[in-house]
Amino acid sequence: MTNTEIRPFRIDVPQVDLDDLQARLANTRWPRELPGLGWSRGVPTAYLRRIAEYWQQTFDWRAAEAQLNELPQFVTEIDGQEIHFVHVRSAEPTARPLLMVHGWPSSFVEFTKIVGPLTDPVAHGGRAEDAVHLVLPSIPGFGFSPLSGPGWGNLFTIAGGFAEIMTRLGYDRFLAQGTDVGSGIVGMLPMVAPGRVIATHVNGPSPYPFGPALSLDGLEGGERDRAERFNTFREDGAGYLHIQATRPQTIGYGLTDSPVAQLAWIVEKFAEWTDPKNELPEDAVDLDQLLTNVSIYWFNQVGVSAAHSLYEGMQAYKAFAQPAEDQSWDAGAGGWEPPPAPPSAVAVFAADLTVRREVDPTGAHARWTEYDRGGHFPAMEVPELLVADMQEFFRAQ
Repeated sequence: MTNTEIRPFRIDVPQVDLDDLQARLANTRWPRELPGLGWSRGVPTAYLRRIAEYWQQTFDWRAAEAQLNELPQFVTEIDGQEIHFVHVRSAEPTARPLLMVHGWPSSFVEFTKIVGPLTDPVAHGGRAEDAVHLVLPSIPGFGFSPLSGPGWGNLFTIAGGFAEIMTRLGYDRFLAQGTDVGSGIVGMLPMVAPGRVIATHVNGPSPYPFGPALSLDGLEGGERDRAERFNTFREDGAGYLHIQATRPQTIGYGLTDSPVAQLAWIVEKFAEWTDPKNELPEDAVDLDQLLTNVSIYWFNQVGVSAAHSLYEGMQAYKAFAQPAEDQSWDAGAGGWEPPPAPPSAVAVFAADLTVRREVDPTGAHARWTEYDRGGHFPAMEVPELLVADMQEFFRAQ
């Protein structure tokens, strides 16, 4: 019998785990650092020592935990996989459901600043008609959704699981928004739940990272700049993805045994992927919010499971990205044909590597907006811009 029960969930990290974190941070064996390199070969030791000391001596996990527990949280089991999610219902009678999906190296913590403006816009200077019932799931392998086994990193599988959560919550039709891996999951939702997705919104979709370098011919302005930065990323910034997409278990030992390794693994991306106008990660995002996210990775030992999830996702993506002549399911071959896509929107922020010619060659998106601020984590960096962009688009759907 399928268990469709939805159970309340509360975060409660054992004190022994907090004590263990403190001890490991205090006893870190720091690597030697060659002088004069800055960030060119990874996170500088002096910088990471300062952030690790703040994590150990100043950051208050119990305060962060209490703040997160103010959000209504739940877990439900789908095909043997427990999935954690936040579900905040709006008091506005016309509110519509919105599913928002985080990416890597993130969690539902990424969205905490925008819960209020989305579910209670009037209290934040907005319109009642923009209110939504908000559902924030933890991708299997991330956050409080411990990976039950192989198979749940496939984006189609995850999308199907999230659609099932919306069914169990009584939401027949819903809006969807995603970032990073979450944007891929959101893109699959209309296929696994045809007719149920009202509209989709994603931010910062990138060209295929394991594909060839992009041609710059015909590109100008922002498009050319993003293409050039993408080509640099392929050569100099995708090492983390190659490792996780090929040897997730091996990198998992360091991420599970050393909190400083987990910290560096995440902080590097907040340094490289946030608004380039900001020199350091804490200039772009709130440091306590960043460390709350890192702490969840550490306490739940999901550095390795998130890597396994990315491994499976990239394997599925590689198969999906093969040339059309290698596929047997396209409409021309008389096979499966995707259902009509709902209206969709893309928001591109300053640090993104989005090149429209590559990710939207036919101009299928109904709305395409580019900003000169923000980056890969807009809900943390420029929450007001992300909320406004979503609300303006969803309002018309």
